Amino acid sequence: MVIKVFVATSSGSIAIRKKQQEVVGFLEANKIDFKELDIAGDEDNRKWMRENVPGEKKPQNGIPLPPQIFNEEQYCGDFDSFFSAKEENIIYSFLGLAPPPGSKVTKSSEEESSLPNGDVGGEVQSSAEGTEKTEESGENEAQKEDNEDAGNLTESQEKNGLCLRNNQHSQVQGKTSRPVFGSLSDQSKKSLQVLNHKHMKA
Repeated sequence: MVIKVFVATSSGSIAIRKKQQEVVGFLEANKIDFKELDIAGDEDNRKWMRENVPGEKKPQNGIPLPPQIFNEEQYCGDFDSFFSAKEENIIYSFLGLAPPPGSKVTKSSEEESSLPNGDVGGEVQSSAEGTEKTEESGENEAQKEDNEDAGNLTESQEKNGLCLRNNQHSQVQGKTSRPVFGSLSDQSKKSLQVLNHKHMKA
C-alpha cells in the first residue's frame, strides 16, 4: 500500500505550501512510503482528487484544496485531519497502516496491556509481605508470652523458696527456745521453793 499525497507545487498560497511541506516532511522523517502527486501540472491528478474526496470534506465551492491524503484508493483526510492524528499519536491508524516495531504507539499499547498484570503482581507481593509481617508479629507475641510465663514461674519459685526458708528458720528458733523456756521454769520453781521454805521458818 502506498500513501498518495496530492499537492500543488505551483500554488501561490503560502499557507498551502507550508501544509504540504509539513505532511511530506513528516512522512519522509518517519520513513513512510508515499507518492507525491501534483495537481497543478497534471489535469488527471486534479480530476481524480476532486472526484475521490468525500462530499462532506469538500468546501462550499466543491473544490478541495491540497494537501489531500489517500491510501491507494482509500481517502484518509485533509491537512486538519492529519494534524489532529499526529497530535493524538494515531497517525498510523489515520493512514491505514500498521505501526512499525518499536514505535511509540506500539510501546504505549504494550505498556497498557502489561499494566493489569503489574498491578496483580504488586497486590500478590504486598499480600505476601503482609502475611510475613503477621507471622513475625505472632511469633514475637508468642515469645513474649513465653518470657512472661518464665518470669512468673521464677517469681513463684522464689516465693516458695522464701517461705520454705522462713519455715525452717521458725523450726530452728522453736527448737532452740524450748530449752531456754524449760530452764527458766526450773529456776522459777527453785526460787519459789526457797521462798516457801523461808516463809515456813519464819
